[in-house]
Amino acid sequence: MGISAFYHDSAACLVRDGKIIAAGQEERWTRKKHDSSFPGKAIDYCLKEAGLNAVDLDYVAFYDKPFIKFERLLYTYLSYAPRGLISFLKAMPAWINQKIWIKDIIAGKLKYKGEILFTEHHIAHAASAFFPSPFKEAAFLTIDGVGEWATAAFGAGENNRIKVISEIDFPHSLGLLYSAFTYYCGFKVNSGEYKLMGLAPYGEAKYKSLILDNLLDLKEDGSFKMNMDYFDYCAGLAMTNERFNRLFSGRPRAPESKLTGYYMDIARSAQEVTQDIMLKMARHVYKATGKNNLCLAGGVALNCVGNGKILREGPFKNIWVQPAAGDAGGALGAALFVWHQYLDNPRPADDKNDFMQGAYLGPAFDDEYIGRYLRDNRIPHRELEKAEIPEVTAKLLNDKKVIGWFQGRMEFGPRALGARSILGDARDPAMQETMNLKIKFRESFRPFAPSVLAEKCGDYFELDVPSPYMLLTAPVKNAVRKVINDADGKKEGWERLKMERSTIPAVTHVDYSARVHTVAEENNPLFYWVIKKFDELYGCAVVINTSFNVRGEPIACAPQDAYRCFMRTNMDYLLMGSFLLEKKEQKPLEKNRDWLREYGLD
Repeated sequence: MGISAFYHDSAACLVRDGKIIAAGQEERWTRKKHDSSFPGKAIDYCLKEAGLNAVDLDYVAFYDKPFIKFERLLYTYLSYAPRGLISFLKAMPAWINQKIWIKDIIAGKLKYKGEILFTEHHIAHAASAFFPSPFKEAAFLTIDGVGEWATAAFGAGENNRIKVISEIDFPHSLGLLYSAFTYYCGFKVNSGEYKLMGLAPYGEAKYKSLILDNLLDLKEDGSFKMNMDYFDYCAGLAMTNERFNRLFSGRPRAPESKLTGYYMDIARSAQEVTQDIMLKMARHVYKATGKNNLCLAGGVALNCVGNGKILREGPFKNIWVQPAAGDAGGALGAALFVWHQYLDNPRPADDKNDFMQGAYLGPAFDDEYIGRYLRDNRIPHRELEKAEIPEVTAKLLNDKKVIGWFQGRMEFGPRALGARSILGDARDPAMQETMNLKIKFRESFRPFAPSVLAEKCGDYFELDVPSPYMLLTAPVKNAVRKVINDADGKKEGWERLKMERSTIPAVTHVDYSARVHTVAEENNPLFYWVIKKFDELYGCAVVINTSFNVRGEPIACAPQDAYRCFMRTNMDYLLMGSFLLEKKEQKPLEKNRDWLREYGLD
């Protein structure tokens, strides 16, 4: 059993004889976004999926070394004393009462008396990147905020061994640099970084030189040191400080306030600096390891724009990104590290297929369970034959309906990959704004991802490799782009939002990019056949795919989560298993408090 906990995105993973049996983030069960608490519910699920009890476990592995992390915390506060006193006093109770007693907590919560092992944080990330990858040998690069001391590491993996070659240490951190700009642009640190990435194409990189000249001492190999005079995260309660504000001639944006062109330009500048550093790092890793394959993990590896740049401009023949690249994936890495490296068990690899099983590692709910839930709660529905589902879904999409899609095992990681998704018609130019404002209740600038038939990806996107985990951004092909007239081409900021740029405008970002999800029949046959039927009937092999949740809420796990989300939004239909629910047939939520309580929605 691998466990990550107590910082953000706590998770559990179970590995049996080298195979990943189950994995999930605690947030999916507690319904608390980025839940950092001990992942008791995720552990319970993993054990249930395997038909085990905790006493059956041979090893439990935790994804970092708490005492070394505590040492770094104390050293940092002492270095900045007395300035960090308030932050120190705020942090200490959690450490003294919980975070350094991980072994006791695990033993007590699981009633487990076996061996408990601890990997280093970036070792867990590296193991999650290399061991499930398809490669017999590969370089790895892990980049995040901070583990114990390391903020980035690279090395090489061969067969069942990984070895770190070099690291960058705290406080110099690409992840924390990006989070600093996330904070400055008014988004929440550790959850709003993808908003910064989505905002960046609306701006210009006007502040890129200012960042490189004042905030960083960047070397050609991608290593760097940060000028800590501008940052407050070592000892304060904020990411940046007044000196940072003076440098950029502005203050951090107040959350939920208007997004002006200034913050768009800041976002673009931060994104370009980040992806340039990622590319420099990748080129150095290639020179240092001599490997043709690269595996990526750590929270920064969720920056799919940077990943796409490495793929297109980097020296590696192949890259593979762990779909749960953040801290949740550390649970997986810890478990696999024990199996392969600590216990010296062999690792099969064929340089073609990875071992993540499409990232469908969470719970599934069969038609018997879903049907009983619907009947017990008197929820109107219609049962379909399995063979009907692709055509019914395709026709509804063509009718501009928005569909909640709840099928099979839940995804592990932050991306919805056609198991817990909301689907729409990518050809509809109004669909991006409609789904953002009326379904997701989020900022209208946020782009949606396309799910495309794997064999037809090259018809729409400049991408010639699979992207099954939605972690690569690629340009939309010229063949499907639309010509922008001179007047529209000169528009800036939000004026660019509603311009039709392609025949699939709802998934084409303002810079003609898309975060591509390729769908193969062997990974998700039902979802594949929905897109296939949509292509057969209407000549388009692309649909909108966004996660089944609303802003601030985790992705749906169980049928009741899906129904709650369906009823709280303007989704038109919900398809759970074989059961189709139409919104207009449902009782409105707001009218009857007893009914809300009966449905578990109060």
